[in-house]
Amino acid sequence: MYINNVKNISGVTITGPGVANVSKQVLVSPSNGWDGWVMRHFTLGRDGHSPRHSHPWPHIVYVTAGVGKLFLDGGDHPLEQGSVAFVPGNSDHQFLNSGEKDFSFICIVPEEGDK
Repeated sequence: MYINNVKNISGVTITGPGVANVSKQVLVSPSNGWDGWVMRHFTLGRDGHSPRHSHPWPHIVYVTAGVGKLFLDGGDHPLEQGSVAFVPGNSDHQFLNSGEKDFSFICIVPEEGDK
């Protein structure tokens, strides 16, 4: 059994080419008993974005706060609190904060997707 609160989970700042103002918390992972999967919480601060990229694994996304955009299938798709999205594997994609406040979302990936 694993029970926690996002307030108590340390985050890390994501850095690298094409990344701006992004932090990540790993909420549930194989180390907590969820074999094969990882649930992460991303926060993109003002003007924050992930790199435009693709990889073999899919994402399942649930927006918890703010407004943003998901670049997918060659276009931008608006996201807001309560939005859900499925990003297929090998799809070119990018998350962007398009608001004044933090844009946060839960992202679930297979274990190999959390590097």
